[in-house]
Amino acid sequence: MAPSPRIIAHALHSRIRLLPCLSLAAIGIATLLTGCGKGDAAAGAAPQMPAMPVTIIEAKAQQVPVTIETVGQIEGSKDVEVRARVSGTLIRQAYREGDQVKAGAALFTLDREPFEIALAQARAALEQAQADLTRAEREAARLKPLVEEKAVSRKEYDDAATTLQTAQAAAVAGEARVRDAELNLSYTDVVAPISGVTGRARHSLGALITAGADSSLLTTMSSIDQVWVRFSFSEEEALQLRKQGEKTAVKLILADGSVYDATGRLNFTASTVDTQTGMVQMRAEFANPNRLLMPGQFVRVQVIVGKREAYLVPQAALAQTEQGKLLFLVSPENTVAPRPVETDGWSNHDWVVTQGLAPGDKIIIDNLMKLRPGAAVAPHAPDAAPGAPGSAKP
Repeated sequence: MAPSPRIIAHALHSRIRLLPCLSLAAIGIATLLTGCGKGDAAAGAAPQMPAMPVTIIEAKAQQVPVTIETVGQIEGSKDVEVRARVSGTLIRQAYREGDQVKAGAALFTLDREPFEIALAQARAALEQAQADLTRAEREAARLKPLVEEKAVSRKEYDDAATTLQTAQAAAVAGEARVRDAELNLSYTDVVAPISGVTGRARHSLGALITAGADSSLLTTMSSIDQVWVRFSFSEEEALQLRKQGEKTAVKLILADGSVYDATGRLNFTASTVDTQTGMVQMRAEFANPNRLLMPGQFVRVQVIVGKREAYLVPQAALAQTEQGKLLFLVSPENTVAPRPVETDGWSNHDWVVTQGLAPGDKIIIDNLMKLRPGAAVAPHAPDAAPGAPGSAKP
């Protein structure tokens, strides 16, 4: 059965009324999809990284001292073993270990009594020898005119003369024994042979000391107002040093990296090369008024043998890689530009760069671990704050 005209008209009217609603819904969906697309595009774009602030210095060629460096050991200008010259029991120690003492100061005392007895015996023997000498002199004087008058035989006078000579020799020997006993007695007081710093005592009180044996070593002394530093150079280095002549200066680098404030001078250079090591032994002398340098101490020795043009670069600015040594420079576009360089030793705390740099190069001296080739940087001078006006110019 066909629908009636009224039903058909009602259906058409309903469809016409829904068209605006569908249009609005379609526009909303399109707008929503467009907004989603823009959000996805924004999320996929990589954010722009800010330029990293770095401190730079400008490369400047300058005259740098040419130095040869090696390891040396300090010793006192006078190192003395203090030994007992006589045997005896150690009864007194008259100094504190490590004291600075003057030459002739008392250090130890050995038991004096046996030597006092020996001296008394030597003096008694001398007196007896002198008495025999006096008797022999009187006898020879008595017989001399008698033999001239032939009142006594020549043999009797000759025997008297021989006795006199024997008595004279005995008296001289007696005097020598007395001096020897006095000297041995004086040796019981062990004194400082030089002015210097005393070492530790090798024996405690009551120990038996034997002269001429290992136990005779009582302590050691070192004169350290002036110290010597022993070191060695190769044949090539020694040749450079000889060419420099008397103009060479010697510096010391201490264990904490500081430079010793006094400059030394060479006072010995071996005249031969050690055939086993190929090295030349040398020695330098340093003033040590504050006793900062101690015998036995190891130091780095730097000998200046001339000057050359090079660049000084802080230690922290240089990177060591498998390919060699690198510096990170700032390019004209303010990006990181690695530069391989060659160095030749140190000057104080700086590397001496001999090749790879040009005057005006901007060297990055910090944040090396964060740098990447081509990365943008914001350079500033060491005395300027990062980002300050003009900080890009050192």
